[in-house]
Amino acid sequence: MTKSVEIVEVGPRDGLQNEKTLVSTQEKVAFIHRAIDAGAKRIEIASFVHPKRVPQMADAEDVVRELGQIDGVTRIGLTLNKRGALRALEAGVDQLGAVCVASDGFGLKNQNQTSAQTVETAKEIVSLARGEGRTAQVTISTAFGCPFDGEVAQSHVLEIVNQLADCGASEVALADTIGVAVPAQVSRLVQETKEIIAPIPVRVHFHNTRNMAIANVWAAIEAGATIIDSSIGGIGGCPFAPAATGNVATEDVLYLLNRSGIEHGLDLDRIIGTAKWLETLLGAKVPSMLAAAGDFPC
Repeated sequence: MTKSVEIVEVGPRDGLQNEKTLVSTQEKVAFIHRAIDAGAKRIEIASFVHPKRVPQMADAEDVVRELGQIDGVTRIGLTLNKRGALRALEAGVDQLGAVCVASDGFGLKNQNQTSAQTVETAKEIVSLARGEGRTAQVTISTAFGCPFDGEVAQSHVLEIVNQLADCGASEVALADTIGVAVPAQVSRLVQETKEIIAPIPVRVHFHNTRNMAIANVWAAIEAGATIIDSSIGGIGGCPFAPAATGNVATEDVLYLLNRSGIEHGLDLDRIIGTAKWLETLLGAKVPSMLAAAGDFPC
């Protein structure tokens, strides 16, 4: 099993996008700086989507401008279509995050495209990024289940993986967009994805809707995933997924990794401190367990 994993902090994007409390540009930048101070090297800082669809991300360009370039930190901008990708490139992000969807139901609700169309769009976004001298990665959303279509066939997800294998993406992610996956399912899909795309790394993205996220993280690591998405405080979720709850919490993942002897490069105490800061910012308790219980030994 891997001796180290990379953490992609998604709180400033996937975390904040589903929060009712509108967060200012300056507060978002402060959030990102706190993550950087704790050791984060790759951060989803914004999504370039229509502001009426996701009001929390209406200031994406402002966040990039206020943050500026930071040595050693990759600033990721999520994009769902060519227009969003061009906005993100113009704003100056370091890496594009493209999204394709494993189910027609969610693809039509989220991106107004079928599953097949989202794959072609994702490949186009990767090509755009590479043409501008930047990198792009692709996330396969609803890889473990869809809120509208129900079960998603693993064979269909692997067909998508095969289509993405040679598109030039820096990594391919499997996303449990609505939090329905279980460890056995995760193990199989990560293993088979790794076999198809190697040496391109496998990234995973889990939501904790049904309390399976941390178990799924461990299953993914055992199966060969080397990059984990997580959100400080466990905040967020997809605005287009019914009954969505938060992401797997960064601090909960770090506790798992620390106690398991796996390196990750982040400071758990600083991350917990930021989770507490988020509670003040959002005016509510965050979902994570470590924010409440703290580290061990204390």
